[in-house]
Amino acid sequence: METIETFSPEETYMLGKKIGEAACPNTVYALNGDLGVGKTVFTQGLAAGLGIDEPVTSPTFTILQNYDGGRLPFFHFDVYRIGDIEEMDEIGYDDCFFGGGVSLVEWAEIVEEILPENTVYITIEKDPEKGFDYRKITVQNSEERS
Repeated sequence: METIETFSPEETYMLGKKIGEAACPNTVYALNGDLGVGKTVFTQGLAAGLGIDEPVTSPTFTILQNYDGGRLPFFHFDVYRIGDIEEMDEIGYDDCFFGGGVSLVEWAEIVEEILPENTVYITIEKDPEKGFDYRKITVQNSEERS
């Protein structure tokens, strides 16, 4: 487990970028955190680390957004509004998770039962006492969570 503190959106973006640069095919990132903690900023950094230069926005209403312009395909899920886990089957999540690209699932706790064993879990938290832009970002693999 690794805990990183960031003190600006730029630092959160750069951490995402660093993780994206190191990402391997078939990696699934489970991204959790409250509204407004910087999940989209982190995701934009991760996409930049994959070499994706098109705008990355949260697919809140479409559930899945695909980006093919980087060194690996990037599948960005936002499952906040998912009504039933079967919706993930309908959009073909397994093709994304195991299709040679990188998947990032925002609000991943909602679909935790379908996440692969080797998922990397990332949690972003605020602490107002440490400043408005402060973020505590915890990165851990599946084994560290059990």
